[in-house]
Amino acid sequence: MQDLYSFTVAERFLKYVQIDTQSDPQSETIPSTAKQKDLSGLLVQELRDMGVVNAELDDFGYVYATIPSNTSKKVPVICFCSHVDTAPDCSGTGVKPVVHKNYNGKDIVLPDDAAQVISTTDHPYLLKKSGDDIITASGTTLLGADDKSGVAVIMDMANYFMRNPEVKHGDIKILFTPDEEIGRGVDKVNLEKLGADYAYTLDAGELGAYEDETFSADSVTITFSGVSAHPGYAKNKLINALKIAAAFMDALPGNGLSPETTEGREGFVHPVYINGIAEKVTLQFIIRDFNTRKLSEYESLLEQTLNTTLKKFPGASASFEVKEQYRNMKEILDRHPQVSEYAMLAMERAGIKPVRSSARGGTDGSRLSFMGLPCPNIFTGEMAFHGKHEYVSVQDMQKSVETIVYLAQIWEERGEVWGL
Repeated sequence: MQDLYSFTVAERFLKYVQIDTQSDPQSETIPSTAKQKDLSGLLVQELRDMGVVNAELDDFGYVYATIPSNTSKKVPVICFCSHVDTAPDCSGTGVKPVVHKNYNGKDIVLPDDAAQVISTTDHPYLLKKSGDDIITASGTTLLGADDKSGVAVIMDMANYFMRNPEVKHGDIKILFTPDEEIGRGVDKVNLEKLGADYAYTLDAGELGAYEDETFSADSVTITFSGVSAHPGYAKNKLINALKIAAAFMDALPGNGLSPETTEGREGFVHPVYINGIAEKVTLQFIIRDFNTRKLSEYESLLEQTLNTTLKKFPGASASFEVKEQYRNMKEILDRHPQVSEYAMLAMERAGIKPVRSSARGGTDGSRLSFMGLPCPNIFTGEMAFHGKHEYVSVQDMQKSVETIVYLAQIWEERGEVWGL
């Protein structure tokens, strides 16, 4: 494929990252920010310009499109999915992408803030990319490779198939979602409209990465209620919810169960948001582990710590709310071995050594799998996401395009093997 096709993935990516699509966890609208539709609308127009006539953007910010089958075989319908939003953790406004051509293997000093250095010590994968063209932000924002690299890969895949109608494939569905970064990426997805049998998200990192396992995830919201009083006359009256929340946080384990102290298959309890005044404070946590049963253990620890803390503040009260976010996709994907088998074969055809791994996070595929659409995660090259040191290799993105082009062909070749 490399010899026959001029990739468009880098040019598309450079354009997409300059469109601010940051999502907002405090918003109650769908999508959480209207600006996400700025990119989604552009994608629809680009798909139509390619000849994908049924591309559409719905009111909730989802893009649906179909590249029609060109085979006489009965082939499962596959979908490729990415999210358009960027994380709330770091600004996505005014992104200025910088291309470091033929990267020299040294630390990268970002031009708009010399204090921002992408070091090969902190980012050892970068050393493997010497000679590649590396794209970074300028130092004042995140880049948006998570997941606009995936968006660009899927768009280049669509461009390839529309320009090469002789390459056989079944129906290929395209889905772009909003609000993945705030856990709402598939809240309003219409699976009947999508009409896919299997799916793949394009939202993993290193070249060859294939993720068929994710964390299971819950959220916990604790609301502390104190008693307000004028500070000049507060003796024996004021019960400060801010101090209760601080005492609760201080009582949590300091050397474990947090993202900064865990790795590998270890789970964590992570405070992500606090807001309030002396009378009332809201504190939000995310709870993560590969073993779904452990989530309830972590939640029990939080609740026990809360009850112990409240005893120190007579007259105070609190509410404790748990919400399910997503579950480990492996529980579903193990029932559909061909989904992984074909992805491995596609990478091998692209000259890549597949690396199966477990994601210390989640993707839209986590929830889609439990909604009846088995959906693992394929690499795009995105690295160091959610911060100013985010980067991506152009060559990694190109290999991702190759992989999913081969993957669609393999589903066409093997479609009837599984009794369809």
